[in-house]
Amino acid sequence: MAGERVKLEARERESVGSSAAARLRREGLIPGVLYGRGKTPHAIAVPERELRSVLNGPHGRHAILDVVLQGQKTSHASILKDYQVDPIRGKITHFDLHEVRLDQAITAQVAIELVGESPGVKEGGVLSALVREVSVEALPLEIPDRLVLDIGGTEIGTALRVADLVAPEGTKILDDPDIVVVNVAAPRVEVEEEAPEGELAEGEEAPEGEGPSAESPAEGAASGEDGAGTSEG
Repeated sequence: MAGERVKLEARERESVGSSAAARLRREGLIPGVLYGRGKTPHAIAVPERELRSVLNGPHGRHAILDVVLQGQKTSHASILKDYQVDPIRGKITHFDLHEVRLDQAITAQVAIELVGESPGVKEGGVLSALVREVSVEALPLEIPDRLVLDIGGTEIGTALRVADLVAPEGTKILDDPDIVVVNVAAPRVEVEEEAPEGELAEGEEAPEGEGPSAESPAEGAASGEDGAGTSEG
């Protein structure tokens, strides 16, 4: 269950733009935006190591961040709404924080964790996880870190749906309950194709006496030509 609150100190950015953002990154700071609750957005920056510490913490993106702007005493309860990562260097390049009210429900994406062993898989079936996360609605401090789905009863040919997920009290799953989350399919069996009747399989020889006609088309044509060429006189 979520509920972790992490203090995050940030400083307001004096200038914005790509060059200013690049300068901050060289200093080990990540540019971002704090917005929400009808307030004027704040262009801010925080140390990358602190932001990574939040993401790698036990509650990840569902932690409540108490953002304290430099020079202020009040904090802004926020959630990490989005962030971008450099695909080559793997470093965070930008982030968005959304200020929330702790007494008002919010929506969030929550991961599904599969537990147990599938009897169908033990019999050779193939389990496919079709949905990795679902949308939920709950108070910010009650957003679950994950939803557990027990696959211990899945036989070959069966499926588990969103309706089979059990959410904690106070949490509402918003996705269609009929969506299939996981299923167990029968193993694929490769059937060797048989050669049609009358055709020979590759490498097989025809029985003696059943080969092609002794008289080839060319030979038949030649004999016909000989008869046609007899002189009348």
